[in-house]
Amino acid sequence: MPELPEVETVKCGLDPVLDGRVLSRVIARRPDLRFPLPDGFGQRLTGRTVQRLSRRAKYLLVHLDNGEVLIWHLGMSGRVLIFEDTPPPEEKHDHIIIETDQGATVRFNDTRRFGFMDLCEAGKLESHPMMAKLGPEPLEDSFDAKMLASQLAGRKTPIKAALLDQSVVAGLGNIYVSESLFYAGISPKRSAYTVQGGRAEKLVGSIKQVLKAAIAAGGSSLKDHRQTSGELGYFQHQFAVYDKAGQKCPGCDCADGSIQQIVQSGRSTYFCTRKQK
Repeated sequence: MPELPEVETVKCGLDPVLDGRVLSRVIARRPDLRFPLPDGFGQRLTGRTVQRLSRRAKYLLVHLDNGEVLIWHLGMSGRVLIFEDTPPPEEKHDHIIIETDQGATVRFNDTRRFGFMDLCEAGKLESHPMMAKLGPEPLEDSFDAKMLASQLAGRKTPIKAALLDQSVVAGLGNIYVSESLFYAGISPKRSAYTVQGGRAEKLVGSIKQVLKAAIAAGGSSLKDHRQTSGELGYFQHQFAVYDKAGQKCPGCDCADGSIQQIVQSGRSTYFCTRKQK
């Protein structure tokens, strides 16, 4: 499932074609994605002006001139493609079509239909069921060692599981938690409540470093993720440990096989048994 960097990459691609534009036509080719679309979805969006785009955790937010916000989740297989000239014929799984007054076309293609879209009043956004329990944004300046330590205090679950909990830190997923723990030198099996002080400071630094590098690389494309241009993301070529079981750590003298794979909370975890304590 797309994590924070992939959603941020999509937002950056949409900014030039949607920000400040009028949605001249919005077509829903089916009544539902993961959930039913709001009643009159296409009609409610058609004619609206986009005031700005933002991201919260793994959600794309499109702020409209009527005080509503389009909440957009990409799901497992969702792809957003932009055509600034005449678009090609629609594909089978192009479920939502957005056209702007400047002639651009945005298509949301979702083969497995695990994505969703909803409309919410801006003033009620924070209480929306998908937003209400989200934790702090890891790229904001306010997210520091003190905040992370406070979020982890008293949690006896492994640090890997704690970081995947969206109420602890918003937007992180399996890939970027594994990578961040590696650079912080913290074992994914360590109890979350023990990540305090210097460990919390190292982990905050590595989370920010990994996320910024991933955004710069256009995210990670393992299966479905594409940038809005249709190109793959490239961060998968920079993985230090993720999906590298049985290999050496990058740039170190670990023995062959130092990167191990274990299963935590039903998800694969990759880490160096020598470097991460």
